[in-house]
Amino acid sequence: MVLKSEVEIAYRLQQEHKRISSFIVRDYISQMKTSGNQVEVISGIRRCGKSTLMEQVKHRYKTATAYFNFEDPRVHDFVVGDFQKLDEVIGSETEVYFFDEIQNVGSWEIYVRQLHDRGKKVFITGSNASLLSKELGTRLTGRHLRHELFPFSYPEFLAYNKVKNTMSAFERYIHHGGFPEYLRDENPEVLHMLLKDIVSRDIAIRYGIKNVGTLLDITLFLISNVGKEVTYNSIRKAFNVGSANTVSDYLSWLEDTYLLFFLQRFSWSAKNRTVNPRKVYAIDTGLVNANSLSYTKDKGRLLENIVFLFLRKKKYKLSYFREQTECDFVVFEDEKCKMLIQVCEQLHSENKDRETKGLLEAMDFFEMKQGIIVTKQQEDMLKIKGKVINLVPAFNFLMS
Repeated sequence: MVLKSEVEIAYRLQQEHKRISSFIVRDYISQMKTSGNQVEVISGIRRCGKSTLMEQVKHRYKTATAYFNFEDPRVHDFVVGDFQKLDEVIGSETEVYFFDEIQNVGSWEIYVRQLHDRGKKVFITGSNASLLSKELGTRLTGRHLRHELFPFSYPEFLAYNKVKNTMSAFERYIHHGGFPEYLRDENPEVLHMLLKDIVSRDIAIRYGIKNVGTLLDITLFLISNVGKEVTYNSIRKAFNVGSANTVSDYLSWLEDTYLLFFLQRFSWSAKNRTVNPRKVYAIDTGLVNANSLSYTKDKGRLLENIVFLFLRKKKYKLSYFREQTECDFVVFEDEKCKMLIQVCEQLHSENKDRETKGLLEAMDFFEMKQGIIVTKQQEDMLKIKGKVINLVPAFNFLMS
């Protein structure tokens, strides 16, 4: 519990705080609504720019707004009963509320529901798993819209660094990724601490995991093997974990924090999709480079990771295809196969048959006449057995 005077001081000082004017306008802001009174929830990994996005949305409103950050150390003892004090400090004339890291307060949804029922517009952010949709459904009972924010996309990276779309810029993006704080100083310790904070604070403390070392080892292993297939049993054996169910929980929690993603193999059978190996991808290639245990960075896997993120942000339904050979991405839209994509750093005589064979097999399976191979910088068109394969440079594909 905090004193009303402490809440008032924190609130006043937070309103006076001015963000750095050089922050770029995030692409996602165009999807944020300024009408209706649904609670808008901005979720995403730590340090990806949620607070900045909220600030940018706030400036779009002409009506009275209020902002409060619950990670402010001046109110670290804030409890649900203190919301009445905050309400008095903010005042009744406010129409739009912006709450940062609100999950730090237990039972926060009680106050947010009250604001919603009074016809107020509320935006909230959080990096904690408590703000995931599966929990929000019961906390806000249909009153919310959910938004996912990621680190900078490639176009945002270009805008932030004030550079043009070139091969050199794209190579920098592969290496550095898109976390704003890291791009500002290029200090790898930022990405080291980010990973440790997620594992310890967002997972271990929340779920009462005692063997944090094993969880961290598994996380580093997965970070070091992006683009590869993994199974619960293989991880269980490699790290001597008690059961496959425990591994399943670990991977589910890692995905909840947006640190890692797990792509299912395509199958019409839901049971097969569940038991087949999954391919692992990370939230950011800069995070991979900073924390990977591999001494030889596989740029082809990093390129594949970037393409995955590009497709994932667009909210396509994704899977990978494997029968005799593999196709990296099957892209569905409205329950129909929209695109088939293979990722290859460079297509040459030694790998041409292997890379095209997997794509052609998927094209036959889904009855598609065209396919795409995303490369680092090659641009070409291949015609094989009456089918067309377009080679597209990644730095152009990511701008589409």
